[in-house]
Amino acid sequence: TDAAKAAGSNGPGIKTVVYGGGPMYVADIEAALDVFGPVFVQIYGQGEAPMAITALPREDVAARHALATVGRAQAGVELRVGDAAGHPLPPGAVGEIMVRGDLVMPGYWRNRAASAETIRDGWLMTGDMGSLDAEGYLTLQDRSKDVIISGGQNIYPREVEEVLYEHPAVAEAAVAGVPHAELGEDVAAYVVSTFGTPEPLFNSADGVDTREDSTTLPANAHTHVSWAFSKPGIYHVRFAATGVNDQDLTVAVGVAP
Repeated sequence: TDAAKAAGSNGPGIKTVVYGGGPMYVADIEAALDVFGPVFVQIYGQGEAPMAITALPREDVAARHALATVGRAQAGVELRVGDAAGHPLPPGAVGEIMVRGDLVMPGYWRNRAASAETIRDGWLMTGDMGSLDAEGYLTLQDRSKDVIISGGQNIYPREVEEVLYEHPAVAEAAVAGVPHAELGEDVAAYVVSTFGTPEPLFNSADGVDTREDSTTLPANAHTHVSWAFSKPGIYHVRFAATGVNDQDLTVAVGVAP
């Protein structure tokens, strides 16, 4: 998108762009729509149910409807969000995404134990965490193994990343758990700035002990900054960088809106 904008091009020969593996960050797909127009279609699947679990059609993407989701179940697919025992959860509740239908593999090659663990009563346990809304749109949270458990609360890295991408100084962001002696895990955000090599980001949350570390990435000479959010709380992150004058971004971590 950035290269096309810089070149003044809107990709006139592009008819359809199919993206998958997970939804784009909302800020990214909105920017792509602004440049390329209504050419995007999203699909979601995995090797055990090849790329056919859900779809967000061109019409929804063009209307900017449900962009944070991966769409609704495709024809012939039963979709469920379940608890640890596989029982269905109500709309809005986060659990493991489960799939049933002819698209699901019969099992792993010569690995009965893994097959029995992954396919239960005909349902494929995807290992992805998500929620269904009342219209049947599926929102991915994260892989179950990526969920950060801090102070007994579940934190989904993507939710924090979505907030970080709202700020113009953020080019790339990734969130992961780091060990914490009392909480079990802290939330660490790793950010690459859009402004070359800026001063470090810093967390200005009052009364909260934070850690900050910045190192230079040899590959791109950007500053790679991490800081840990103690949980739960609302944190005010200030970006001090060339072209950004003390702009603040409020990040709510593990706190209901």
